[in-house]
Parts: sequence; structure tokens; C-alpha cells
Amino acid sequence: MTTKLKINRKFVPILTTIGVFLVLYFYGFLNYKGMRTPQAFLNLFVNNAFLLITSIGMTFVILSKGIDLSVGAMIALTSVVSAALLERTGLSPLIVIPLMLLMGTLFGATMGTIIHVFKVQPFIVTLAGMFFARGMCFFISLNAIPIRDPLYRTMALYRLQLPFFERAFISLGAVTALIVLVVGMYVAHFTRYGRSVYAVGGSEQSALLMGLPVGRIKISVYALNGFCSALAGIVFSISLLSGHGLYATSVELDAIASVIIGGTLLTGGYGYVFGTLFGVLVTGLIQMLIQFNGALSSWWTRIAVGALTLIFIGVQSLFASSRKRRAITKQKAITLRG
Repeated sequence: MTTKLKINRKFVPILTTIGVFLVLYFYGFLNYKGMRTPQAFLNLFVNNAFLLITSIGMTFVILSKGIDLSVGAMIALTSVVSAALLERTGLSPLIVIPLMLLMGTLFGATMGTIIHVFKVQPFIVTLAGMFFARGMCFFISLNAIPIRDPLYRTMALYRLQLPFFERAFISLGAVTALIVLVVGMYVAHFTRYGRSVYAVGGSEQSALLMGLPVGRIKISVYALNGFCSALAGIVFSISLLSGHGLYATSVELDAIASVIIGGTLLTGGYGYVFGTLFGVLVTGLIQMLIQFNGALSSWWTRIAVGALTLIFIGVQSLFASSRKRRAITKQKAITLRG
């Protein structure tokens, strides 16, 4: 007697992403000696902490059937404004950091309000937000602003040593990203708010008929994404100890790609925050493999990530079509029985 292992169809996208990550890492492990150390794996979290944070916020936006092109500009604006406040006014980081988080939250909420109240496409509103944030960076300063604050420097140099592994550590930014990941997973999958975001992304009309506050939910996901972008900007500015308007260029595209590669449907209503983690890791791993190779241009990272994104969009389309056909078949069966 044999038993067949059946995998639920809804787990196929995220399992595919995890499989891609394992295959790429195994390839690097076999071919490059430097990838055989625990620190090489931990560097994926250290180097991509800010991207993971902003990608988690982007996951909620895409789950609600939206998009946000302003996250990279918000990271840059956060770095510039925080650097200016620290260096030019002498404000304490304990005041500056909450102010930056509040700024990002209000910026996202404003865009969400415009999207909901005036029924403007998210692409247009967030594109305008991107231009505004980038412009404000250079309005404040045309040049990079160094950060000399002692607390920022302490946080930048902080290393959390891991037990059982000699010389293995993660940065404070990586710790922050992992905390955001755990909170994001809990909110998305174990709270009423998370279920409401999925409902709005699946069908806004059905969500309205269910009595859900669609407007507030749509505004809140952009506010949440703005908060995550500002937090990513703080982590980014701590790691570089400076602020500049050209920082985080095209990060919004990296975040969207990470979310899609992580298995979240671009059409909304389906996906996992945990999948976004592996989307970010795959992106970082491709860059790491190219660096270890040494013979390839860094632009191959963009090519590889772009190709993977297109592949996953194609897989998502097939997956969505299959779900739609099954729903239609089920509805017909119910009608015939009636």
C-alpha cells in the first residue's frame, strides 16, 4: 500500500521560491569556498536588511491590490532629513528616529487617502510621491550629509555574536528586519486586520458587501508601507552613516520583484509575508554569486532578477487561471445540483 504526498496548491508558489533559493545556494556552496562559512549566509540578512523591511511593507500593499513606487525615494528622504536634523540642529536620535517614522507613516497615509478618495490609480499617485520625495532630498541638500552622532555610530558598529558559530554575527539592522518579519507575519495571518487586507485585495466589492471598512484598510496599508520605508531608511542611514538624495535608487523595483518572487500575486488577495523573505534572499543570493564569480558585471543581477520576476509572473498567471477555472466548475456543479 502506497501513500501519495499531496501538496496544497496554495503553497506551490512559496515552495517554488524556497526551492530556487536552495538550488542557487547549493550551487554557490559547491563552487565557491567563501560561501561555505556561516557568515556568508548571515550576510544575506546583514546586506539586505533595509530591503527586507521595505519589502514587507510592499507585501501588504500588493496584497490589497495596490502598488507603491515611492519607497526608494522615502528611504533616501529619511536618510537626508535624519542626517540634517542630527548634524545641523543637534537633535537627539531618540527624537529624530520617531519623527522619521511619523513622517513616513503620514506620507504613506496621504498617498493612500488620495488613492481612495479621488479614485486615482496607485501607480500615478505613488509615482508623484516618488518625484516629490526625491525632489525634497535635493531641496534640503545637494550633497551627502555625513552623520557623526555617537549613538548612530554605536548602532552601526554593533554586532550580535551568534552562539555555536565562531566569528558569526548579524547587525542591528538585520535584527530589526527579522523583528519586522515576525510582526508582519503575525499581522498578515493571525489578525482580523490581515484577513481584511486579503479580502480587499481579493475583491473590493465583496469586501464592501461583507461590511469591511475598505477605505480605511486601503489608507492604512499605504501608511504601514510608509512606516516600513522610513524604518528601512533609518537602517540604511545607520549602515552608511550619511544621507543623500541618490540613495536607494530603484529599490522600489527590487522590493516589488522580491514580493512577486516570494509568491505574492500582483493582482492582490494572495501571498505570504514569509515568501517575501525568500524573495529578498534570492535577490541577495544572485548578487552574492555574481560577486564571488568575479568575471560578471553587476548588471547581471538586474538581468537575473528581471528574468525571475517575469517567470514568476507567468507562473502566477497560470495559477490564477487554474483557480478561476476551478471556481467556475464548482459554481456550475452547485447550479446543476440546485
